[in-house]
Amino acid sequence: MIYSTATVPVNPEGETPLTRAEAWQGLERKARDARLFLPAGLCTRCDVVEESPTHFVREATIAGLDLREIITLEQQSKVTFFQAAGPREGAIINELFEDEDGQLQLRFYCYLGLRSKQPNGPEERAEQAQFDGETGYKAALLSTLKRTRELLAEGSSSIKRNTNNRATS
Repeated sequence: MIYSTATVPVNPEGETPLTRAEAWQGLERKARDARLFLPAGLCTRCDVVEESPTHFVREATIAGLDLREIITLEQQSKVTFFQAAGPREGAIINELFEDEDGQLQLRFYCYLGLRSKQPNGPEERAEQAQFDGETGYKAALLSTLKRTRELLAEGSSSIKRNTNNRATS
């Protein structure tokens, strides 16, 4: 079983502050189209193929692997990616929350296994090391926030700056 977690501040000193709503827009946009947020060429397909009031289903090809994920959104709080098909099974969660000082944080955590692989075997241990490493999910969280700021600065129609409710650092 793979368990990994990472947390980063949404508004570190020196960065353009994001409100919870703006950070949420970035998370939701990434859930719907990962191509905008991942390094060029890593995600070659990302399509929402089903949608309901409680969830949507996306099919994607990331790093050459075909995935099918059932995604639930808890508004302005949590995105959960249930791994329905692909090399992994389990759930990946991105969560916005305030820490004990009231500062907005973005946390990633996952509980995963690898399909058709020995539990706790070499493949799962390698995946665990990748998730926890320098280029793992902490880097992905930072990249998501950076890309959200870029889309806001570009005036992207998918992410709108909320000028009435500015974030504080």
